[in-house]
Amino acid sequence: MIARELRLFRIALQFLTQVPAGSIDDWPPDWLARSAKYMPFIGAVIGLIAGTVLVASAIFFPEPLPTVIGLAVAIGLSGAMHEDGLADTVDAFGGGKTRERRLEIMKDSRIGTYGALGLIVVLALKGAALVAVDPVSAASVLIAGHAGARLAAVMAMSMLPHAGINTKISHKRSELTMGEVALAAILGLTPGLIVLHLQTFAIATLFAFVAAALVAALARKKIGGYTGDVLGAVEQVYETVFFMFAAALISGPG
Repeated sequence: MIARELRLFRIALQFLTQVPAGSIDDWPPDWLARSAKYMPFIGAVIGLIAGTVLVASAIFFPEPLPTVIGLAVAIGLSGAMHEDGLADTVDAFGGGKTRERRLEIMKDSRIGTYGALGLIVVLALKGAALVAVDPVSAASVLIAGHAGARLAAVMAMSMLPHAGINTKISHKRSELTMGEVALAAILGLTPGLIVLHLQTFAIATLFAFVAAALVAALARKKIGGYTGDVLGAVEQVYETVFFMFAAALISGPG
């Protein structure tokens, strides 16, 4: 049992990050569903590393440099996979007129105007939100936001049907069980409860989940469900909205 769970954790680590996880032979056909429960924890670790770098950078550099460095570390650790998913999804939903055309755009490795603008807006909003608070608070927001964002992606995957061919994910997957979703929720919400004030965390989480749910609902309407790119978009939208509301509650408006 322990060996199996460790293997699933390594699969999730290898899928979500650039961290070497060793060779994993014979991935099970339902690897995505079985390993998804650990993805929020990995998100929290990414946020912790990025937040630690941000705080350390603030000792030497003035803002906004520590924020930019922290965001760059988070992107580097994840291999920009979520940002890529966001760009592909925005391109597809913005430029595709039919379901088939939208799925075709998602498979195109090139980034279009919609995708580029989407990335610029999201990165600008996240950076502006983190600059508005002190470095320690920014690190806390990174930890809570990254953990919750991976949970949002897991929730979208558990509630939506798979929409089309995408080599980033498995198609022969089993449905997530209630126990797996519950564990993902615990791992996705606990970090925020630890590092942020309860009211700040609760309000930011509520608005972030609403935003992520809107993306999921749009994906259901546009392509009939989720793809790997849609999960990336859900993750990025959650992160962005969480950062914005957490910063507003910590530092106040204006």
